[in-house]
Amino acid sequence: MNLNHSNQKELLLNRQGMRLAAHLNQTLDDLPRDVTERLRAARERALASRKVQSSRTAAVYGRGGELALGWGEEERMGWFGRLSSSLVLLMLVFGILGISEAQTDLRARELAVVDLALLTDELPPAAFADPGFLQFLQTDEI
Repeated sequence: MNLNHSNQKELLLNRQGMRLAAHLNQTLDDLPRDVTERLRAARERALASRKVQSSRTAAVYGRGGELALGWGEEERMGWFGRLSSSLVLLMLVFGILGISEAQTDLRARELAVVDLALLTDELPPAAFADPGFLQFLQTDEI
């Protein structure tokens, strides 16, 4: 509800700003040229500063069920947040490496079973080329 209230407040401020800008633009033709040039330059500076401010506030941490991780100058995370985020990332990398190693070991064991069967059995080598033979060997062991 607080988020909805802040959005409504921002919407009302934007509407009020648009009304004020429309009113000022109506009387723009009556002003002298040097005043209009100073107003144009001030408007460009104001728009440039607003773009910079909006890009700084775009990354919000922990809002709406989302988590943004940034280690910039204006971060809101302390040293504990950095440490815990780094540990989670490190655990993720080690988990992926462990899964890769386990898959490699599993594949090597499957190939070892086929090689063992090839070397110890009296079947012709053409039987080992059959795609269903590995399945037969796996079910035969159980």
